[in-house]
Amino acid sequence: MTTCFDVFYECAQAIHNGELIEKDSVKDKEFHFQNWFQKRLDDLKYNYDLNGRNSYPDFRLVSSPEGYEIKGLAWPGREKDYDANSQVPTGFHNGRDIFYVFGRYPADLTPYGGSGHTIKYPVIDLVICHGDFLNADHSYIHKNKSVKGFGSYGDIMIRDRKMYVAPTPFALTDGTTGLCTLIVPDTYVPDKRFKEVGTLIRKETQRYVQSYSFNLETNEISTDWAMNSNVNKEHKFKAYRLKDASDKQVSMSNIDLTNDSLDEDYDE
Repeated sequence: MTTCFDVFYECAQAIHNGELIEKDSVKDKEFHFQNWFQKRLDDLKYNYDLNGRNSYPDFRLVSSPEGYEIKGLAWPGREKDYDANSQVPTGFHNGRDIFYVFGRYPADLTPYGGSGHTIKYPVIDLVICHGDFLNADHSYIHKNKSVKGFGSYGDIMIRDRKMYVAPTPFALTDGTTGLCTLIVPDTYVPDKRFKEVGTLIRKETQRYVQSYSFNLETNEISTDWAMNSNVNKEHKFKAYRLKDASDKQVSMSNIDLTNDSLDEDYDE
């Protein structure tokens, strides 16, 4: 039994009932939406492990082998992709099915008292999706590595701490803006509270990056590619909303995010 239908229902109802995000200060740039979601789990009386702000996933349920990773996004703002710090998106991690919770909130908080200590503002739209919708590969294991010997004295260590940039479901789909939508594999069976609003199919790519190297003298990065033995394999998902919500259909976007992302430059 999955918890995602109850979790989504609780989140969608909270948005409908005007449950606002509370931001303790303008300096809180990361955890305010996570705190909002935590209240939804508390309302459901779910027990969860929350060992640290940088743990993955953010919430690990105790009674179910499932976890929830939270991604709050300012809107309007960056929509096409998001940063996954040190953990590649996946639908299965350490024995748990992983769900991603994307919630967007106003980028301009001035109308809500942006200069005060406590700011309250709404969730504009919400997508909860199974991690396989973002990446269906469960075999990759993230590890940070290091190399010693850098610098004029040879005593500086370089840490290879990876950050992954993945597309958001708002960019991957059409029909999710301004609404609350749940996206799960087509094997998941909803109850009578839900209605189907779309079938989504993601096909595996022909090739993928197998390794990369970085030249410290030229600051150039090079990649080695591998052919995907599962090329064109289809992963099917269903989009759902609550019965009394919008009937607007959800479909895959026609934007080629794969080719787009290869040209992006994320230098800091």
